[in-house]
Amino acid sequence: MILYLLIIIGSIVLDQLTKIMVVQHLDLYETTIKNPIFSITHIRNEGGAWSIFEGHMWFFLLVGVIALCIFSYLLYKNRYNNKWLTVGLSFVIGGTVGNFIDRFRQGYVVDMFQTEFMKFPIFNVADICLVIGVICIFIYILFFDEETNNK
Repeated sequence: MILYLLIIIGSIVLDQLTKIMVVQHLDLYETTIKNPIFSITHIRNEGGAWSIFEGHMWFFLLVGVIALCIFSYLLYKNRYNNKWLTVGLSFVIGGTVGNFIDRFRQGYVVDMFQTEFMKFPIFNVADICLVIGVICIFIYILFFDEETNNK
């Protein structure tokens, strides 16, 4: 259980520290470290990915609370289960909390990482943690979940 707590806390701390650094050192919409692959741009996202549901913060706060309850329950229930599942759930919880903190405190999420080689929404460490978590959970479902693989 300590590994899962370290992943959750580490994800939240890294996410919040990167957001603090960006807010302190870059003006809103300012870009730095621009190269052909990626850049850092300070933006505020009042919606979800691709700014969906922009301006409906209540929706994200409600979904965030529900998601945290569900993922925390699943992590506790499966704490002795396959590591792919539990590590994945830990990253998802960490990423969810990281963005929830911003939405609750500020009404928006600070994003900063921008891909230059393809058109993709600007994202943050919490988003990276969510993606890592989902990938781990998919690996678990595809290769280790007995119920899924017996069908």
